[in-house]
Amino acid sequence: MPLNKSDFIIPKTFIITKMNSFKNRKFKLLTYSFYIILIDQISKFSILVTLGFDRSKSIIPNLLNFTLVKNKGAAFSILSNSTTILTIISILSSLLLITIILKFPPRSYWNAIGVAYLLGGTLGNGIDRFFNGYVLDFFEIVPINFPIFNVADVSINIAIFCFLIDMISTNHQSKKNNH
Repeated sequence: MPLNKSDFIIPKTFIITKMNSFKNRKFKLLTYSFYIILIDQISKFSILVTLGFDRSKSIIPNLLNFTLVKNKGAAFSILSNSTTILTIISILSSLLLITIILKFPPRSYWNAIGVAYLLGGTLGNGIDRFFNGYVLDFFEIVPINFPIFNVADVSINIAIFCFLIDMISTNHQSKKNNH
């Protein structure tokens, strides 16, 4: 059976649709990240205005308090008083994540969501460090001695779970394909 040149022509609409879907995916990921940043910054500002520092408000008795603190370190107060280093790391990490989204958009759902959450959380805390010299944390889990955290921190942890789910599902899929 002879092959014709027309057998290899891909319809123009197919190519445009695929190109637009990648553009849409990039836009969606950046939009998700933007909303995470917005929620993070609005929540911090709201707590600052309504509660202020050196006060605590019980939200769910014996479970959750809002207690606004200045965190000059990273997670679990690692690198305390290293704001300049942490600000630089935050900016570079954010630029790397934006580059990944724009140049190498994640192919899997969980990886894409993880990158969006990680960018939102990184920029949320990075904005605080850049403009204030510290990160505002306010969620306090009362029954356990756990560090006080914020929406950006939650977002970063969600990103880690998304990456774990992606690794497990990718590993499971590759095992399935090898059998």
